[in-house]
Amino acid sequence: EMQLVESGGGLVQAGGSLILSCAASGFRFDDYAIGWFRQAPGKEREGVSCLSYSDGDTDYDDSVRGRFTLSKDYAKNTVYLQMNSLKLEDTAVYYCAAVYDDCSDYGLFADLGTWGQGTQVTVSS
Repeated sequence: EMQLVESGGGLVQAGGSLILSCAASGFRFDDYAIGWFRQAPGKEREGVSCLSYSDGDTDYDDSVRGRFTLSKDYAKNTVYLQMNSLKLEDTAVYYCAAVYDDCSDYGLFADLGTWGQGTQVTVSS
């Protein structure tokens, strides 16, 4: 069974940093795109960033570009989202998802992706 497990969320002050992890079991990330999404209370889920695991290409939403960085650990079959200079508006439940494709279409994650359970990130003033 394909599963994703996120971890690393928590409470942090504005300007601080967190590292989120997305670990896969039941499959390897090779040839998958791994996306990070977030959903704040009362708002729609939005795509934050994406990593094409095979070639390392990355994509970032304008709201996080320059502050968030994706990385991977092949041995651990894990993808990380380093979040720096966190802002109040980054507060949300963060989800990782995997789809057997590249990062060209975030919509594919909703239709075809495997999703984790989410991890809460709360940024305080």
